[in-house]
Amino acid sequence: MVKYFCCAGLLKSTWDQVCIAFWQRYPNPYSNHVLTEDIIFREVTPTNCLKSRRLLTKTSRAPRWMERYLPKHMARKAYIIEDSIVDPQKRTMTTLTWNISHARLLSVEERCVYQINPDNGSWTEIRREAWISSNVYGLSRAIQEFGLARFKTGVTKTMKGFEYVLAKMQGEMPSRSLTETATDRARETALAAKEKAKDLASQAQKKQYV
Repeated sequence: MVKYFCCAGLLKSTWDQVCIAFWQRYPNPYSNHVLTEDIIFREVTPTNCLKSRRLLTKTSRAPRWMERYLPKHMARKAYIIEDSIVDPQKRTMTTLTWNISHARLLSVEERCVYQINPDNGSWTEIRREAWISSNVYGLSRAIQEFGLARFKTGVTKTMKGFEYVLAKMQGEMPSRSLTETATDRARETALAAKEKAKDLASQAQKKQYV
């Protein structure tokens, strides 16, 4: 049994800008899990379409109950193949990605179509489909649910990463949400409190030896 997921997204930038950002979106603050990207081949077809294949290496921390099914050197990395075709005449870009590492445990195939938004020619819409499956007997449903939840989280980060790169391309300071700003401040406060606690502990220890 395969879990199917479909969603649509909107980027308030032109299709040309989004296509350029697609090749420049790594690194960004929302893609720290992407370690490497390598072009395997690239060609221009007789109809002037650009076809590419890339190999991406990503961190992919599996939950502890799943790690025992993976070799130690593979439990925290995933290798992804990404095929893409840019059609400048139809003004579409289609990508297909799938994992080649521990695919029997969890297989995720994703298809995205980037095209001009029919209601606003200056915006780009993304139609995203995913097929998630597992061949582990007795655990396939749990693994699929885990894969789907992680995929949905990844979609949110992908869109934020796109918006960040597009803002930089357009010479704008990428905006940060109130939640992100509050999180950073909380981390700074916690770090300051930790350092203060260390100082107090050190002072208390010195007094014991005076």
